[in-house]
Amino acid sequence: MRDVAVVGFAQRQMQDYDGSPQCAELLVPLFAECYEQTGWTKKDIGFWCSGSSDYLAGRSFSFVSAIDAIGVLPPVNESHVEMDAAWALYEAWLKIQTGEVDTALVFGFGKSSAGTLRRTLALQLDPYTMTPLWPDTVSIAALQARLGIDAGLWDEAAMAEVVDRSLTDAEKNEYAVRAGGSSVEDLLARPMFADPLRKHDAAPVTDGAAAIVLAAGDRARDVRDRPAWITGLAHCSDGLHLGTRDLTRSSSAAKAAAAVGALDGVEIAELHAPFSHQELILRRELGEAGLPDDVRINPSGGALAGNPMFTGGAIRIGEAARRIWDGTADKVLGHATSGPALQQNLVCVMEGSN
Repeated sequence: MRDVAVVGFAQRQMQDYDGSPQCAELLVPLFAECYEQTGWTKKDIGFWCSGSSDYLAGRSFSFVSAIDAIGVLPPVNESHVEMDAAWALYEAWLKIQTGEVDTALVFGFGKSSAGTLRRTLALQLDPYTMTPLWPDTVSIAALQARLGIDAGLWDEAAMAEVVDRSLTDAEKNEYAVRAGGSSVEDLLARPMFADPLRKHDAAPVTDGAAAIVLAAGDRARDVRDRPAWITGLAHCSDGLHLGTRDLTRSSSAAKAAAAVGALDGVEIAELHAPFSHQELILRRELGEAGLPDDVRINPSGGALAGNPMFTGGAIRIGEAARRIWDGTADKVLGHATSGPALQQNLVCVMEGSN
């Protein structure tokens, strides 16, 4: 296996939709930021891979317009996944492992303001039995949260604690769409949004984009004194139909974590949990006995501070990598999810030395 590291990361999360730029307009400055971080130009990128959704954009082959941000010349080696950009990172990592390229730039983008997100995401459900009912994402998450509460696995106070910690940490994140903790008591006093969820229990809808640069071996060492070396990367999926799985668990997250090996020594974990109770599920599923209590969860504020569609998972990996670069941690975990109720999960472990 080739040594591959995350060496660049840039993101944007729009605070509002008024005049929100198109995807190509979002991506151009992100690519420029990645070039500045690495000292590279477009010619130094061996492979490009993007993650987005035509359904979200409302037109076929919408990702082609985003490629305009790369530029016409010289021609590029490019691919695309209809998933969060974290899965584009997985494809790029595999591309580097083949030896065909030494570097890759992964990017994702999503313009949720183009439609009604809660309705659009119903299209990812079983097309015969579920989509015709148009159950929205928040309602499905509320059902999941209620199942956990009724089973005694968590309560509304535990969910509020996740929100309070996340939004307090988000105060230090310049890209956070929502920030500012208060208290568990204050959060519990707020009205229900989709029982048992309150608005703060759900990630805010936002437009955004992100880009991550990968490099192998000496190419990584040339641009970073402390590259975030990927020492484990795996993803897994549960069944499509919600009735075939226990929604209070996430077996795909557990399997992905098992595939990357021991999580001993992980100091920081950026978990992609678009709803507060989903963090509680992930903390239990990642690792044989769950994540230890001393692992710091989502110091960036996590998805509850901002969750651009098809970018939120990649941002978790980028935020985790930053903790390696600045010496905050020696071993970190980045996690991404996609699909309803934690259906698909990707786990990426990175270390500061290799």
